[in-house]
Amino acid sequence: MTALVPPGVYAPQEDTELLAGALSDEPLPPGAEVLDVGTGSGALALEAARRGSRVTAVDVSWSAVWAARLNARLAGLPVRIRHGNLFEPVRGETFDLILANPPYVPAPDGHRRPPRGAARAWDAGGDGRLVVDRICREAPGLLRPGGVLLLVQSALSGPDLTVGQLRGAGLKAAVTRRRRIELGPVLRGRERWLRERGLLSASDDKEELVVVRAELPV
Repeated sequence: MTALVPPGVYAPQEDTELLAGALSDEPLPPGAEVLDVGTGSGALALEAARRGSRVTAVDVSWSAVWAARLNARLAGLPVRIRHGNLFEPVRGETFDLILANPPYVPAPDGHRRPPRGAARAWDAGGDGRLVVDRICREAPGLLRPGGVLLLVQSALSGPDLTVGQLRGAGLKAAVTRRRRIELGPVLRGRERWLRERGLLSASDDKEELVVVRAELPV
């Protein structure tokens, strides 16, 4: 999807592809305001920009910010790219669509996220929800009436909780896409811990990815 993914920046993978498919299903009018939070290399931001949307992309990693800026320039697409933690750079703004591929992998080191390094793109505390919960709390306030949040996460990190929190915030929310994939290197390295926690059954050798779609009623 993108031309450049430097070391330390999250490369587009199956979750990016799943979310891109959900994006393609959204009937966005030209000029719609789109936010891609946790943009990484900018793959999803560029997909939205190709549809004529006015796109803002945010990432906490400076490496990701520079990669996304370069990829946007190489693609000849106008994307506003900002450095910052989740929604901090866009406080006071509202959007027709918010895209989120946040860190969602449960990690054995409790309720902390790595302060730096590649693992910051996937580790999200013991239940995998440190960032997902923040998005559920904060994203509804940035949606315009009729606006949509599309969020991809693992079934290991509680998509039912995500749906419940978003419904509790007044949004119409549901899981709209699912895909089972082989366990990647990170999960294979934690397979025993995940089974001990009951997050992965003894017979399951795959991970399920889901897209949660939430819409703010008009």
